[in-house]
Amino acid sequence: MSAALDIRDFERVVFFTGAGMSAESGVPTYRGKGGIWKSYDYQNCACQEAFERDPEYVWEFHNYRRGLVSKCAPNLGHQLITRCQQQLPSVRVVTQNIDGLHQAAGSVDVLELHGSLWRVHCEACGWSEEDHAAPVLALRCPACGDAYKRPGIVWFGDPLNEAVIREVADALAACDLLVSIGTSAVVYPAAQMPLIAKRGGATLVEINPEDTPISHAYDHHLRTTATEGLAALCAGLDP
Repeated sequence: MSAALDIRDFERVVFFTGAGMSAESGVPTYRGKGGIWKSYDYQNCACQEAFERDPEYVWEFHNYRRGLVSKCAPNLGHQLITRCQQQLPSVRVVTQNIDGLHQAAGSVDVLELHGSLWRVHCEACGWSEEDHAAPVLALRCPACGDAYKRPGIVWFGDPLNEAVIREVADALAACDLLVSIGTSAVVYPAAQMPLIAKRGGATLVEINPEDTPISHAYDHHLRTTATEGLAALCAGLDP
């Protein structure tokens, strides 16, 4: 990356974050070394069919995930993104992560492509709430009293929320700087979304220790961790 690139030179910034963003907080990644899907089969615990077949086992897995994430705190990278929101004209955060660490760091209006580990809802009656319990012990919906609560995340095979997709697309089309951080670029449709910013003429920066399938589309590459890459990009911000 050019040493002259300074995030303060841009008016409309979008941070697009993936599992690598939270890896330094101790949140397990999914496909990398030690990834969670090396140990668990999503067909048994992270799809609608599994939930309909055995909701209590699915909840056992998601309570395990809640327990892991509840012990994690935002890292310097999350904090730097929040600092950008506080100091720059327009900063949006788009994340594939479900851990809520951007919000815990103080970021606002976070667009969660894959939902949140901390939201639950009932498909039978429409009830929903934020629930940060780890674990969730009462698994039945308190409104209708019968159906199981469902974790508010996008499972394998689920469609993304159309309203969220539209808002993300609008933010990407309007930005003049896109910073992609820790994304594998193998999960669709999220993998291709940064190209919306490319078509709109934005400058694209990729922060990732490794190349990804769409690295060629980026103007600048920081082959380092999320925190180190963001620290370099945001060096000119007020502390």
